[in-house]
Parts: sequence; structure tokens; C-alpha cells
Amino acid sequence: MMCPMRSRLWTACALLLAGCAGGALTVRTESVDAFIARHWRMPLAPQGSPPARYTALEASLAPEACGTCHPAQLADWRTSTHASAMGPGVVGQLVELQAREPRTALACQHCHAPLAEQAPVVAETLAPNPAFDPALRTRGVVCAACHVRQHARFGPPRRDGSLASTAPRETLPHGGVTRTPAYLASEFCRGCHQFGSEGYALNGKPLENTYAEWKASRFAAAGVQCQDCHMPDRRHLWRGIHDPDMVRGGLTITVIEDERSPGTFGARLVVENSGVGHRFPTYVTPLVVLRAELVDAAGRPVPGSRVERRIGREVTLDLERELSDTRLAPGERAELAYARALEAGAVAARLSVLVYPDAFYTAFFETLLEQGAGRGEADIRRALDDSRRSAFVVFEKLVRPK
Repeated sequence: MMCPMRSRLWTACALLLAGCAGGALTVRTESVDAFIARHWRMPLAPQGSPPARYTALEASLAPEACGTCHPAQLADWRTSTHASAMGPGVVGQLVELQAREPRTALACQHCHAPLAEQAPVVAETLAPNPAFDPALRTRGVVCAACHVRQHARFGPPRRDGSLASTAPRETLPHGGVTRTPAYLASEFCRGCHQFGSEGYALNGKPLENTYAEWKASRFAAAGVQCQDCHMPDRRHLWRGIHDPDMVRGGLTITVIEDERSPGTFGARLVVENSGVGHRFPTYVTPLVVLRAELVDAAGRPVPGSRVERRIGREVTLDLERELSDTRLAPGERAELAYARALEAGAVAARLSVLVYPDAFYTAFFETLLEQGAGRGEADIRRALDDSRRSAFVVFEKLVRPK
């Protein structure tokens, strides 16, 4: 049997990612909601046989084929979390999960590798998938996941808002592009960034709740969509909690020094969610730490002087309980007050904000390796190393007493 922790994690993580650009053609009068419901009906149907007029390049689902005409989008995608959605942490667990709970493994792929051609078995029967492309599976959320259905291309309106083209379809690569404003709407991202009512929840809140958090925010009321922040100027970057500049751009961090008597230090470190369009951080994976400590003349921390405050949604590794939820909704702030005597050679206080994007996974992978990761052990070890390296300091300031 699959250990409960692994099974529940994958059930909970099955909806986690989604996101290339297009060329030109017909107008669709279909509503955004109707298009999205049809476009993201899971599991996705196989592409089938390409039109006879297609070249091998046009028929290919590989990102590099798209990059032939869209090199900027390909370059951006390669740096994104979408490209690594089937990284070693996912692959390492699927090795065992696929054999023991194949339907759960397929559910994970709905967001981590959505195309039918990326699935080793057919969802309905669990029989070997004749369309399976092992090389494509490892590429994660590829261009075709968002832009290709039955070999037809779909994309956003032109920058001027127009949807149609006067060029004959047969003169355009891959028959042109059907354009729809759905690609500019947050709802396009919802399927992989929001658990539904039947999805896994803790303490009355879906484990993945990003779309609902955005929907309740002032950003949604102002018409700011997910794409406006995560795909600026239509770039295929999808930056988030792993990107220091993205995090800095969403926060206002201030240090307020307090009046203190000689030989003592006092200040408040304040972090405000001033520009993130959902809770900060939004998911159970990251942890943000506000830290204050005394340091000596060499910058070394004075033992026993450290004080921290944690921001995140912390849950048990088996996903059975929510331990705390201290995340910041848009406009909310967290404060760490610090007051100490300058002891043991201390000359200043260091106030910092640290981000651990993969905090949950670091602990989860450590436990999984202790329990036995089976045939996925090598991949899980690589994933553990990656998770440990992802941490960064988003803010740091040395404050000396006046």
C-alpha cells in the first residue's frame, strides 16, 4: 500500500500549474467561461492525427517546434516553473505512485504534464497509451498544453485587441490561430491554481485557493488579472515565490527604530502585502521568516539573541492538520518587534526577511527518504538538494543604536 502521507500529498497537489503565444486568425464569439470549460476539460483528449498538409514541424508538440517561430516565448518558458513542473520531486514520487495508484498519478499530471501525449496510460482503462511520448512527458507544462487542441492553435487577441485576420487560413503556419480573450483572464489559470468544492481542504479552506484569494481582493475588483503580474508584457515567465525580485515587488518592508535608553536597541520590522494579488504566500509550500538578531563587529550573530516570526500556512506532512495560517491577505501586514540590550560584544542588530519557497517539500523529501523512496530515491535526493538551494534573503538591514 502507498503510505498515507504520499497518497494524500499527491491527491492534494494534483492541481498545481498551467501557461506560449500565437499567430493569427478567426474570431470566436464563445464566452470566456465557455471556452475555458471546453479547453481545460480534464483529462485532455489526444491531439489525434495532424492534418495532411502539416509539415513535421507543424505537427510536433515539442516546445522547440513552437520556438522556431516564437523564440522569445521559448526562451522565457525554459526559465519558468512550468518547464520544470515534472522536475525530480514529481518524477521521483510518480515512479512508485504510478505502479501503486495509477489514477492518482494521472491526476497529478493533469497540471504537471497536462497533454494526453504525456501520460503513459489511458485514463479510462489504464491501458498503455498509444500516443505516449516519454520525452515530452518530462518537459512539464509545454506550449501545447495551453495552445494546442486537436492540432489547432489557440491564443490571445493581438495587442490592439483584434481577433480576426484577413489572411487566408491555408497560407498561415499550422492554419493560423483562433484568438480569444480567455487567454488574458485569470479564469484561464484557475483550473490548476484552485481546488474546487470537491478538492482537498484543511480547516475549511482548499489547500490550493489562489484564484479565490485573488477573486476576493482589490486587484480583482480593479480588473488586474493573474497574467498582468505573472506574464508582464505577455512574457512567458510565470515568476512567483521563487523569484527574489518578484517577491520584493509585491511587498513593502520597513524598519521603524524605537527610542531606547543608552546601551539598548529597539526596532520593529514591518512587512506589508502591498502588491501581491492573493495571500502571501498563497500555498502551503513556502515559508517566510522575519528575523532579528544582534551581531558583533564581524557580522556574526550573538548566540541567544535571535527572534523570529513565521509567515505561511503550515500543515503536517501527512496533510491531516493545519498547524497555523499566518499568511497576509492583500493590504495586511506582519510586524516583528525587537528590543535587546547590546550584550556580548554586539554592535548592531540585523533585521532580515528570508524566503524558503520549498520549505514544505524540504521536510517532506527528508521524511520520504527516511521512510524509503523506492525506485525514485535518486530523483528525490536531487529534489531535496534543489529545495534547500531555493532559499534566499529578500531584505536585510543593519541598524546601529544611536
